[in-house]
Amino acid sequence: MRKATLYSFSLPMEAGVILRYQRLKTRDGLLVCLKEGDNASSGEISPLPEFSSETLEQATAETIVRLNEWIKHGKISESLLPSVAFGCSCALAELTGELPESADYRKAPLCSGDPDDLILSLDAMDGEKVAKVKVGLYEAVRDGMVVNLLLEAVPELKLRLDANRSWTRAKADGFAKYVNPDYRSRIAFLEEPCKTREESLKFAMDTGINIAWDESVREDGFKVEAQEGVAAIVIKPTLTGSLNYCRSLVEDAHRLGLQAVISSSIESSFGLTQLARVAQWLTPNTIPGLDTVSLIQSQLIRPWPQCEIAVQQLDELTVVWQS
Repeated sequence: MRKATLYSFSLPMEAGVILRYQRLKTRDGLLVCLKEGDNASSGEISPLPEFSSETLEQATAETIVRLNEWIKHGKISESLLPSVAFGCSCALAELTGELPESADYRKAPLCSGDPDDLILSLDAMDGEKVAKVKVGLYEAVRDGMVVNLLLEAVPELKLRLDANRSWTRAKADGFAKYVNPDYRSRIAFLEEPCKTREESLKFAMDTGINIAWDESVREDGFKVEAQEGVAAIVIKPTLTGSLNYCRSLVEDAHRLGLQAVISSSIESSFGLTQLARVAQWLTPNTIPGLDTVSLIQSQLIRPWPQCEIAVQQLDELTVVWQS
């Protein structure tokens, strides 16, 4: 006997979270709950405004179609809507035991303001010191100076940088000019520095700063390739697609000697804990990019370890559909 319930949630965000062109006041999404016999599982479907190709309304309608399919036939066809494909595939993988319980809760701390705060948190970290800095929000020269300061202050630090295709080639060069050439090898990668892939590749070759593909991974026709200056691909499953598709991208990257990094799209604590399990399963030797739990003022059902933010329980959510 198969049963399915679809819940909606709306969690308050911290005041300062801005996505491209809008301030995000709540993190809205869906929780898929499947039950078959004595087994139960869940998956999160939460399109990210400004980044996802689908709206929450479209995802809701599509999920109901997929759940009806599962009730009748015990399977879910892969949706063309990435958030639906990923959330449903996670729920199925959890139901069948394919998704392991063990999780990688390590995180690369995100520098969202004062570099001194990041330096203090790095001092408290055990093991590999990896951090992430968003660049491209301010002047490229300022970004270069901040990155140089961090690399100078913490000699064992590896930095991941994300520019979100925000720079012209001239601005990217302005950034690189302020990063000591001796430190550049400790930039693990800079995600998509320039507005086009061609400019980003040329930047990597000219500066010796490795890059990673992020937005490109989600574009039609993307193929994982070994390219000079490309060190990694960043996989944000909510924006990318099903668990099987994400796994195929990871396998392609590893076969070509590239890093694959599982990264968040500001999911709830529930979604983040599931992503931590995916990361431990598919990329056990790489610290995932999951340092976003503090951006939301309420956790959801499954709390993130050592996080003291209040947790919203299942009975507090709205039932959208059930069968």
